Amino acid sequence: MFDLKKEVVAEARTWCGTPYVHQASCKGSGCDCLGLIRGVWRGVLGAEPAPVPAYTADWSEAARLEVLWDAARAHMVERPADAAQPGDVLLFRMQGGAIAKHLGILTRAGDAPAFIHAYTGHGVVENSLSTPWARRIVACFAFPERTS
Repeated sequence: MFDLKKEVVAEARTWCGTPYVHQASCKGSGCDCLGLIRGVWRGVLGAEPAPVPAYTADWSEAARLEVLWDAARAHMVERPADAAQPGDVLLFRMQGGAIAKHLGILTRAGDAPAFIHAYTGHGVVENSLSTPWARRIVACFAFPERTS
């Protein structure tokens, strides 16, 4: 029986060790945090739901637009952040007052939560979802169920 959340976690773990490359989404060769989510989507659900335009490291900051949050809402199922389950996508605000523009996938909940993300200078890693990381979470999304 297909368990989407377990499949998402399993697929995300196959990306660990992939180098950080801005705008990329190629397992083993390079990806950024959005590229990781895109790659996991392809690995579990198939074709991506929409093309991703080119973006810079400071995208949408000047205009103060929550582009990533809006895109996640359009293609995923928003859930309360305090109800996140392994396999859910976490959206982080890296600095107070800044736009939210970092993503990760929760891999373990409970007393020792963990998540996988692509992080500048580290590549794709599975980290403890420590208090400094957890307090940056602003939203949570589930991958949509397969329709076919």
